[in-house]
Amino acid sequence: MTGVIPMATTKRVIPIAQAKTVSPEDALLRDGWKRQTVIGEPRLSEIVANYKAMGFEVHVEEFKTEGESGCNTCFDAGQEMGFSYGTVYIRKRNEPTGEDELF
Repeated sequence: MTGVIPMATTKRVIPIAQAKTVSPEDALLRDGWKRQTVIGEPRLSEIVANYKAMGFEVHVEEFKTEGESGCNTCFDAGQEMGFSYGTVYIRKRNEPTGEDELF
């Protein structure tokens, strides 16, 4: 067959989106947790105890300044001196509250 041009073979490349890594905070927020505060001891233990006494679930993550926006000078200085800080997350308990024995 003269005059016939063979079809060019072209490869189609389908773009595949890279999997996005979910930050630990994003995962907590998606699960219904609310970020309350970042604080160190001894107030950290007091805040955790108070939220639990009010009927909340409490989750504490170690606070790291890398990746945080804003001024972190105080946290950085405290960490250099050996202090550790925690980010407090709370959410309402899913289980129904029982009858209070006192009332």
